[in-house]
Amino acid sequence: MKQTRNDVRNVAIIAHVDHGKTTLVDELLKQSGVFRENQEVAERVMDSGDIERERGITILSKNTAVMYKGTKINIIDTPGHADFGGEVERVLKMVNGVILVVDAFEGVMPQTRFVLKKALELNHPVIVCINKIDRPEARPEEIIDEVLELFIDLEANEKQLDCPFVFASAKEGTATLDLDNENGNMSPLFETILNYIPAPVGDPDAGTQVLISTIDYNEYVGRIGVGKVDNGSVCVGQEVVIVNHHEPDKQQKVKISKLYEFDGLNKVEVKEAKFGSITAISGISDIRIGDTLCSPEQPKPIPFQKISEPTIAMQFNVNDSPLAGQEGKYVTSRHLRDRLMRELNTDVSLRVEETDTTESFKVSGRGELHLSVLIENMRREGYEFSVSKAEVLYHLDENGKKQEPMEQVYVDVPEEFSGTVIEKLSIRKGELLNMKPLTGGYTRLEFSIPARGLIGYRGEFLTDTKGNGIMNSVFAGYGPYKGDIQYRKQGSLIAFEAGEAITYGLYNAQERGTLFIGPGEKVYAGMVIGQNGRGEDIELNVCKTKHLTNTRSSSADEALRLTPPRILSLEQALEFIDTDELLEITPDSLRIRKKILDPTLRKRSAMKKQG
Repeated sequence: MKQTRNDVRNVAIIAHVDHGKTTLVDELLKQSGVFRENQEVAERVMDSGDIERERGITILSKNTAVMYKGTKINIIDTPGHADFGGEVERVLKMVNGVILVVDAFEGVMPQTRFVLKKALELNHPVIVCINKIDRPEARPEEIIDEVLELFIDLEANEKQLDCPFVFASAKEGTATLDLDNENGNMSPLFETILNYIPAPVGDPDAGTQVLISTIDYNEYVGRIGVGKVDNGSVCVGQEVVIVNHHEPDKQQKVKISKLYEFDGLNKVEVKEAKFGSITAISGISDIRIGDTLCSPEQPKPIPFQKISEPTIAMQFNVNDSPLAGQEGKYVTSRHLRDRLMRELNTDVSLRVEETDTTESFKVSGRGELHLSVLIENMRREGYEFSVSKAEVLYHLDENGKKQEPMEQVYVDVPEEFSGTVIEKLSIRKGELLNMKPLTGGYTRLEFSIPARGLIGYRGEFLTDTKGNGIMNSVFAGYGPYKGDIQYRKQGSLIAFEAGEAITYGLYNAQERGTLFIGPGEKVYAGMVIGQNGRGEDIELNVCKTKHLTNTRSSSADEALRLTPPRILSLEQALEFIDTDELLEITPDSLRIRKKILDPTLRKRSAMKKQG
C-alpha cells in the first residue's frame, strides 16, 4: 500500500554556473540552525574541493539536510557546468522537485536551459528562485518573462507552468514572494519548499528498493553509494541483491555493513532508513551508479538513464623527458594507471582505456574543463606525467560517414567585439544561428560549432574581447564532419640543447617571438620555450653565453633588458599545444615539448606526413 511521508522533502538546486546555488545552500544551512551562533563558517561551505573553492565552481554534487518546522529537507547542490552535466542528470532521480536559481541580471543562460530540460523530462515540479536581486542592475520582472518563455519553449505542462517565483538575495540571506515587501530571512523559500515540493511516496511494506545515484569515495571505507530509498526500508546487516536496469544479467548478493543519513554537513550513522530517505551505504566494494539494491525475494531494478558519453580524449603518458622524475612523487606507469582507475570510482562520465603500450592511457571526458580538473588534482597529489593535445571522439553513422560532436555556443560580448568573435568562430567552422542585442551595449551570439573548433579558443576569446566576453557551450549531439580546421597560426620556439637558460641567449631569442621561460630555468633539446611570431617552428640556443674577448667584459651582459616571459596556466598550456607536442606536468612545473625531441627524427617524421 503506497503511503506519503510528510516529514521529508527531497529537493535539488539547479542553475547555470555562477548564479549562486552554493551561496543559497549556505544561507539555508545557517538559517535552519545547523551552525552554532558563534561558529566561523567558510563561504560556499558546500564546495569542499580545493579547485572548487579556488575557481568558484561546483564539480561534484553534494548532499546536505536541514530541519525546518519538524520536516527534514534533503538538499542536493548540483554543478552548473556542461562538463559535469552527467552529475546533474543522476541526482535528479533522487529528488521530488527542484529549485531553479536564475541570476536577476544575467537571466536565462545555456545551462539554465540544459538543467531545466532534464528536470521537466522527469516531471519534477519547479520552484523558480530569482537570486541576486540586490544587484544594482537587477531586472527581476524581465527575468520572470524570460523564465516563462523558456518553460513554454521546453514544452512544460500546465502544472509546471504554474510555478511559484521566490525573489532572493543569497548574499544578504533574504527571500520574498513579493518584490514590494522585503523580508529579513529565508523563511518564504522554506515555506514554498514545504508547500510546493511533494513529499516522497512509497510502499513501506514492499521489498527494499534503493537506486544508487552518486558514489562517494573515502580512503578508509572505500566506495559509498548514495541513493534514495524508493520502497520498503533498508537496515544494517540486511542481505540485499544488486541489480542494474542496463545489465539484466547482473545479480550479486551483498550485506549492508553501515548506513548513514545526512544531517547538516555531516553523515550520521543510522540503523535503518525508511522509504523517502536519502541514505549513504558503505561496505559494498564494487557498487556502481545506476545499481538498485533490492530484497532477494523480488529483485526489480529501477530504470535509470544512461550517462552522457565522453566527446573528447587525451593521451596520459608516463613522463619520459630528460628532466623526468625530478619533481614528482608518483612517476611510474603503475602509479598513473592506479590513479586513473581510482578516478573512475567517482567520475562516471570519464573513460580510461589501455593502449598498445603500458606507458600510455587514453582518457576520455566531457570537455576540456572536465579533463583539466583531473590533471590539476593529480598534479597537486604529487603525480608527474605528460598529456597530448585534446582530440574529439568521432562516430560513424549507418552509411559509414564520419560524425563529430557539435556544441551549441552562446556568446555575450560588448557590441564592438562581435565582429571579431564571428570571424574567429567562422574560421573554426562555427555557424551563426542567432544574434540579438542585450541591455548595457552587449550582444548575444548563438553558434553551432564542432566541439574541436572550441579547443584552444577560450584564451584567444578573452584576449579578443579584452576580458569582457562570456562564452558558454552545451553539447548538441553528433553532426556530419565539417572539414579540417587550422588551429594555430604561429609556430613554436624550440630549445636546441640541454642546459640552463641564460640572459644573453634569451635576449637574442625574444626578438623571434614571445618567451615562456626566464633566465636560470632548466631546458632540454626539443622543449618549447616560446611562441614564434611566424608560422614555422625555429630552434634556438638559449644556453649560449657571449664569448669574452680582451676588449669586452661580461658585465656588459647586465645591460640586456629581457621582456618578462608569458607564464602559461594549465588551461592556456593545454590550449597552446599542437598535435605534435606534449605538455609535461609535474607538481612544480608545466613544460611544453615536442613529442619527438631529436631534431633530425622530427624533420623526418614531418616529411613522411607531407609525403
